[in-house]
Amino acid sequence: MGVDELTEPGAGPGSGSGGLTDVAGLRVGHAQVPGERALSGTTVVLAPAGGVVAAVDVRGGGPGTRETDALDPRNLVQRIEAVVLTGGSAFGLESAAGVMAWLEEQGRGVRVGPDPSQVVPVVPAACVFDLGRGGDWHARPDASTGRAAVEAAAASAEGAPVAEGAVGAGTGAVIGRFKGGVGTASCVLESGITVAALVVANAVGSAVDPRTGALYGAYGTERTDEPEPAVHAAAQSRLAEVREKNGPPPLNTTLAVVATDADLTRAQAHKLAGTSHDGIARAVRPVHLLNDGDTVFALATGAKPLDKADPLALNDVLAAGADMVTRAIVRAVRAADGVDGPGGVFPSYRELYGTE
Repeated sequence: MGVDELTEPGAGPGSGSGGLTDVAGLRVGHAQVPGERALSGTTVVLAPAGGVVAAVDVRGGGPGTRETDALDPRNLVQRIEAVVLTGGSAFGLESAAGVMAWLEEQGRGVRVGPDPSQVVPVVPAACVFDLGRGGDWHARPDASTGRAAVEAAAASAEGAPVAEGAVGAGTGAVIGRFKGGVGTASCVLESGITVAALVVANAVGSAVDPRTGALYGAYGTERTDEPEPAVHAAAQSRLAEVREKNGPPPLNTTLAVVATDADLTRAQAHKLAGTSHDGIARAVRPVHLLNDGDTVFALATGAKPLDKADPLALNDVLAAGADMVTRAIVRAVRAADGVDGPGGVFPSYRELYGTE
């Protein structure tokens, strides 16, 4: 793949936070819905002023999205200022309105009139299903949640580490029978190009191999963490209890933002969004079902050109995008804290298997 450095948050020489914000200019903000019985939130990826090239690829059969048609390479909008990932199912897409309002106040968006303030911010968004996970079906993100998340992103320092686990859009996330959440990862290719991913892991499928208790996405890495048989047996017993209490498997959707500082065309960004879905398929089984809404956004800041002498130079970026999505899902599962409340019991991988 031509990876020079593969980093984790807080680790790696000269590699920043090891997350999405390693792509210079990108910022991430999280906000949670307030209330004791609320378990939902919103995450905003904020581009540098002037926006970034963006694309999207939707593979799940039950997506909840907003403004994704604007990202079709055949359509008008060339660059966007922010992407919203949110809980609350389709209700939560209202959070994008708060981000639009903030961007308009900054004069950021597609200019549609002679006055520089006359802009229409295009804010693509996608949602996960987490309704009722905290016990209150009506506790869901709205415009104020989106505004809080984008303000948090704008207030953060460039390159600031991205909070992981049950934060933002991952607050109420569940993956299989385990608590899910937000995860992020990044790498630097031999070319010097950075590729990074941020995911919200909230899937019908499982991230854990039922035969061994190992994370699917960790197979083949130095941290496969295959548990001892006795630990796995105890975990399976606990999950059986949870299954009986919670009822049918939880719904749905893994979301991802894959970003790079490479100079990509809109068509190339679209290809990156599509191949990055392979990273979900490596870490979650089954995937892309009718009750999933799996959606991947791709962002390119354009700071570093691809090698024009190599017609296959994009391949390294494509391969890295999928790898970073897999790694980010593993990090999301490992970072999550379990929940035991009126909306259900969702144990964390860490508490059942004792791994960090």
